[in-house]
Amino acid sequence: MIEKLRKHRFLFEELVKRDFKKKYKRTILGMAWSVLSPLLQLLVLTLVFTRFFGRTTPHFMIYIFCGNLVFSFFSDATKGGMGTIMGNAGIFTKVNVPKYLFLLSRNMQSLINFGLILIVFFTFVALDGLPFTWKFLCLLFPVVCLILFNVGVGMILSALFVFFRDTQYLYDVFTMLLMYMSAIFYTIEQYDYSVQCLFLLNPVYLFIRYFRKIVIEATVPTVWFHLLMLADTLIALGIGCWMYKKYNTKFLYYV
Repeated sequence: MIEKLRKHRFLFEELVKRDFKKKYKRTILGMAWSVLSPLLQLLVLTLVFTRFFGRTTPHFMIYIFCGNLVFSFFSDATKGGMGTIMGNAGIFTKVNVPKYLFLLSRNMQSLINFGLILIVFFTFVALDGLPFTWKFLCLLFPVVCLILFNVGVGMILSALFVFFRDTQYLYDVFTMLLMYMSAIFYTIEQYDYSVQCLFLLNPVYLFIRYFRKIVIEATVPTVWFHLLMLADTLIALGIGCWMYKKYNTKFLYYV
């Protein structure tokens, strides 16, 4: 895969540029929306849950920001990746290029947006008085896992979307359900221990929880937490790669 990426480096770079231009075409603020959009969501959530629901959780804005940061990256990368095969059928039906190249270019755009928001996130962390420690370096692990997890889920969705157009509408409902099940704007301490363990079955919650433990609680998650996150990532990536390899030739008959 790495060798093929090097061979098609120019195409990959052009695809990333094209996706950026397409996303921000005819917008006044352009790429600034990558930062403004999650900030506006954060503002609304913080206002609603502190003013109207009386949330008194310490560092509640950062608590919500962690959830919104991770979930937005996951949602943008996977939803955008879903249509990469269908959207680029005019290219790979005429030129023999790896189909995962289109998915990776779309994920690169989401990763750049994530990086910009991450800078803003650390700024808010500093303004909230939270200390920066060496433990922040551990955030590299969930970020890398999340990138690979997004690629894996994107592969699965893009493959399914070729054969079943209903995938788009079903995934919209699923992501809405997943958002409420990821404890973005509420805590899970009020639930029984058995219910709290069920949240660990949600891979997105694991990434969010990791960020919160490092940034807010200043503690490094356990080894088992790392292994569970790594297992979810490898499973998603493995299934995605298997689907691309198995249905690689069949894609041509359905696009």
